Amino acid sequence: MMWNNLIHTIVCLVLIGLGIVGNISIFTGHIYTFLMGPEKKPIDIILTHLAFSNMVIICAAVVRDTAIILYFKNFLTDAGCKIVFFLGRMARGLSICTTCLLSMVQAVTINPRMTLWRKLKPQTAGQVLPYVLFFWIFNSLISSSMLYYTTAVSVTNITILNMYYRYCYMLPPDQIVRWLFLLLMALRDVIFQSLMGWSSASMALHLFKHHKRVLYLQSSKYANNSSREIRATQSTLALMTCFLSFYWVDFIFSFYMGSMITHDFTIVVIKTFLQFGYAVLSPFVLISRDAHVVKYWSTK
Repeated sequence: MMWNNLIHTIVCLVLIGLGIVGNISIFTGHIYTFLMGPEKKPIDIILTHLAFSNMVIICAAVVRDTAIILYFKNFLTDAGCKIVFFLGRMARGLSICTTCLLSMVQAVTINPRMTLWRKLKPQTAGQVLPYVLFFWIFNSLISSSMLYYTTAVSVTNITILNMYYRYCYMLPPDQIVRWLFLLLMALRDVIFQSLMGWSSASMALHLFKHHKRVLYLQSSKYANNSSREIRATQSTLALMTCFLSFYWVDFIFSFYMGSMITHDFTIVVIKTFLQFGYAVLSPFVLISRDAHVVKYWSTK
């Protein structure tokens, strides 16, 4: 048991460290580009918000898991449990919505035939803010149940089985309330992931057509001008693949753990990796293809 806890702690610390470094790199790189660049691009605001959402996910997990790693039984008070789990769930929703917005904006950018969606595309950085505000309000409402039903473990309720990480647990909500919030979360995930899938398929098809068309290009100037859009599209597609893979594998493991009520150590470690996976790996997917971030850090 001691070795299991040690391995689990090391896995958490490695993921947390990588995630913080990667997301800070994306956050500061695009803030620098936005402030110092000749034009204020909406994509910089979107990627900055995505990095911020991922950092909130990781920081909430850091606070939550500190109680376990250091065995601070009173580390999270009742208010602490509410805030940490509320922020963690809300940030997860923000990450889903922001990733979808990024995918849709990139799909509309490279495909001029999407006239209907082009009207909704933010043309300036300021036009991104209403989308971000809507995401915050919407996900705050969906996650609001955590503020009411989550509480810290005390001597009187330590026998409750529905516990989160030993020191916090969730009170059993009314059936109507429970199904209402589950329905809202499911509706959010279905809508935004459907848009992600559709926009990703559109971008993949566009890249395939571009690959066939570029074989006939004679002008190197056109090829150079289009390469930036192609790199951005490939980066977005890689990000969508990363997100959808982690989401659905995490969903399968969560369903398995919930139905089997298993506490197998290997499953727990895999579940931890899946929970952190997208927030940790997504910035490195962007960094590997983002010239702005590479340029910013190369000047340091």
